[in-house]
Amino acid sequence: MKPMMKFATLAVLGGATVAMPAFAALKAGTQAPEFSAPAYLAGQPFTFDLADALKKGPVVVYFFPAPHTSGCNVEAHLFSEAIDKFKAEHATVIGVTAGNLDQLAAFSKETEHCGGKFPVAADAGAKIAKQYDATLLMRPGWSDRTSYVIAPSGKITYVYSDLSPNKHVEETLKAVKAIESAGTSGM
Repeated sequence: MKPMMKFATLAVLGGATVAMPAFAALKAGTQAPEFSAPAYLAGQPFTFDLADALKKGPVVVYFFPAPHTSGCNVEAHLFSEAIDKFKAEHATVIGVTAGNLDQLAAFSKETEHCGGKFPVAADAGAKIAKQYDATLLMRPGWSDRTSYVIAPSGKITYVYSDLSPNKHVEETLKAVKAIESAGTSGM
């Protein structure tokens, strides 16, 4: 192979590797790391505490890169459209991000995004994302697009990692329903 062709091939492969999402290291059956974080619901600040949320039922923790970015806007809107289905299963949904934290309050209340229907939490320095192995390879310090379903026992029952926002709601809702239909509080 000619040197220039080798270089081009390596550049393409290297670029594809950087653009790929991180694969979540936390597997189903793993105890979810506890966390508390500053959060917003309909623009109002509060502290989200995972342990408190788990007392009410399963929790969907979905990590997203940053508010007011195209994929994150779509994902937040899809979660807001489906929030009543999650609530019917006694599940809490929380979005967690390390990017554009100054925009989180507005993002939480805007109708085209969260619409005040579920909270979003600030993850300064991606500390929570690092605990969940949900950091974005191509933008260090930002969250990846990874969703976790956590049973009331605190065990992770399902992980879905894909930079496309299109199936996170569908996949996590199925996983939440599986917890409820099993009639258990976790694994």
